[in-house]
Amino acid sequence: MEIPFLPIIVAAVVLLVFLYFFPISLWITAIFSGVRVSLFQLVLMRVRKVSPALIVNSLITSTKAGLELTSNDLETHYLAGGNVPSVIKALISADKANIPLSFKQATAIDLAGRDVFEAVTTSVNPKVINTPNVAAVAQDGIQLIAKARVTVRANIAQLVGGAGEETILARVGEGIVTSIGSSLSHKEVLENPDKISKLVLSKGLDAGTAFEILSIDIADIDIGENIGAKLQIDQATADLKVAEAKAEERRAMAVAVEQENRAKTQEARARVVDAEAEVPKAMAEAFRAGNLGIMDYYKMRNMQADTDMRDSIANPGGQPKPS
Repeated sequence: MEIPFLPIIVAAVVLLVFLYFFPISLWITAIFSGVRVSLFQLVLMRVRKVSPALIVNSLITSTKAGLELTSNDLETHYLAGGNVPSVIKALISADKANIPLSFKQATAIDLAGRDVFEAVTTSVNPKVINTPNVAAVAQDGIQLIAKARVTVRANIAQLVGGAGEETILARVGEGIVTSIGSSLSHKEVLENPDKISKLVLSKGLDAGTAFEILSIDIADIDIGENIGAKLQIDQATADLKVAEAKAEERRAMAVAVEQENRAKTQEARARVVDAEAEVPKAMAEAFRAGNLGIMDYYKMRNMQADTDMRDSIANPGGQPKPS
């Protein structure tokens, strides 16, 4: 006797499809858990590609925690791409910690890309943010390198649209630089590091952020370089280079003037040579005109020879006689 396998397979497939669209076990679980959801609603969830198990389990959890939520609220958030279990956990934690958080706020925070459950946890248990090393220079020119610890808790009301941790760190770093820069001496900062904390904390750095600053503690302060002395050395080096450039300019001008004077001397000597060349011509003209006799000529030559002899006696080294 042959067993009809085809009708059995068809019946099994039909049963699986029926149980898929009609999750009777899930519906029974919801009824016994006190959750009001009909079997027709579960079928419609399947049609809308919503996980009935996720919605029903979330409804059961919220109902047991005393939250009044509907399946439509959870379906809407699921279809919008939200994390339904995270929202439910956040609402339960906020309710137990007496933190005002509505379902609308929780879904808005979740859809904004923030972890709403982590935000509630941070609001209950504040966390510490360590700033990177912040370098600042006091008025005496000494560099100080400070590191702070910022204790913050989440501000539920400003999680949507509020700035994150990076803004907090940037503002705290700016406040530390301002506080150290306004100090007359680096010793003053080292003696009272809490002065930085008080000044930075009084500026309201958490305005417009998703966190509330509870405290700012200076964890460590190190002495860096002597920036003032370094700047003075650089300035002195620059002044020296400027002075050397000006001296080189004056030397070049002096050399140019010297060369110009030498050229003028050579020109004057050339004129003297030209004038001396005219003397024999003038003497010859005087002989021809009868204005100069032979005896006058010899007397002049004797006088020149006598003058040359006296010069050689007065200057035996042969050096030119100073004028």
